[in-house]
Amino acid sequence: MPQTVLTQQRTGLYTFQVAKWSIFSILILTYILVYFHRMAPGVVSEYLMADFQATGAKLGTLSALYFVVYACMQIPSGVVADTLGTRISIIAGNVIAGLGSIAFGMAESFTMACVGRFFVGLGVSVVFVSIMKSNSVWFPERAFGMMSGLTLLIGNLGSVLAAGPLSTVLSIFAWRSVFIGIGSFSLALGLSAFFIVRNRPEDLGFPAPNSLATEKATDKQIGWLKKLGSVVSVLHIWPGFWVQFGMVGSLYTFMGLWGIPYLRDVHGLQRSSAADYMTIMLLCFAFGSLFFGWFSDKIGRRKPILSACAVGYTLTWCLLAFAPASWSAGLAGYFIFGFMGFAGSGFVLTFAAAKEVIDPNLSGMAVSVVNTGCFIGTALMQPLFGFLTDLSWNGRIVDGIRIYSQGDYSNGFFLMLAFAVIAVIGSCRIKETFCRNISSRE
Repeated sequence: MPQTVLTQQRTGLYTFQVAKWSIFSILILTYILVYFHRMAPGVVSEYLMADFQATGAKLGTLSALYFVVYACMQIPSGVVADTLGTRISIIAGNVIAGLGSIAFGMAESFTMACVGRFFVGLGVSVVFVSIMKSNSVWFPERAFGMMSGLTLLIGNLGSVLAAGPLSTVLSIFAWRSVFIGIGSFSLALGLSAFFIVRNRPEDLGFPAPNSLATEKATDKQIGWLKKLGSVVSVLHIWPGFWVQFGMVGSLYTFMGLWGIPYLRDVHGLQRSSAADYMTIMLLCFAFGSLFFGWFSDKIGRRKPILSACAVGYTLTWCLLAFAPASWSAGLAGYFIFGFMGFAGSGFVLTFAAAKEVIDPNLSGMAVSVVNTGCFIGTALMQPLFGFLTDLSWNGRIVDGIRIYSQGDYSNGFFLMLAFAVIAVIGSCRIKETFCRNISSRE
């Protein structure tokens, strides 16, 4: 082969890699902020309760607004990703979330804080589905499980930042300043996405890495509503929804809001010390996502790994609900929370399982349907957990903050256990795809 041809091929490959990873970098930085907003209320909960005179139920509602709008937007997000594309989604999402975060940081009333939180949830709701869609067209099909894990690993750095590091930052800066700064960064990412992000390799003149990723001309004539109908009618999609509803919904409820108050009220830990437990939990969740995505791709199986993770996750809630409270502190507490995060991270396989039972051109909608379960679950459980703790609360208040007992939190733990069991049932109904798209063979 002539040297000039080899040089051209290498140059083309190099520029494709640069384009692919540049786009991924913008998307993943945006996704880090998604997780930051998701988990930050747990660390700033005492400030929110004091500044807005919030009860447990009101605090849960404020945090859950993010998840309510996120859940409502998941299917529309899939439609947008499959029709308008990743670029429009990410630009608009960053701008809306940025303005919402700034409004949240400047809020002088509970109502305005809710408005800001609503727009944060609205903006970030399009991000994950857009990343999954982008990964499915910019990376080879066989690497999708690993890329899903890598996405969740790096994205979860936002969760980690919203635990111990945020607690440290709050000793220097006011919580309002932090959210205003994060909002400004979102606006900057939106501007960067305008110049860098593209929907498909073909938009930059590169061939698609997957032969199935090219949409047929006849498919383009089908309306998005019919496409959505064809997605939701696939029964193999729905077990992943219930796994996320029960497992990730309860996990986000605890990690993102009630874990730190529990450790503070029951074990008397300072915010920074309680945040360390959440940091361990989040790190295990982050690295577990990468591990299970890689391991699943490696052995060519989805279902047995996911089922084992759901069972292990449920066992940790059995410990918190029935074992003595002392087990959830000290070295045993670190282990329980770490294992809970690690087992819960197995949910990453629901995305791969959903993508592999549907037409690849509808992968955005398929992922969004499954992902809706997580946020519906969290939106229900965060305020319900607070409501259950309020029911038996003895009236103790310190510095404007309600203090709950072990018994109060136990009410919420039984709720979490019930939802975890739903996840186990869902995992047993997952369709094994052997890491290949099976939609054309059924």
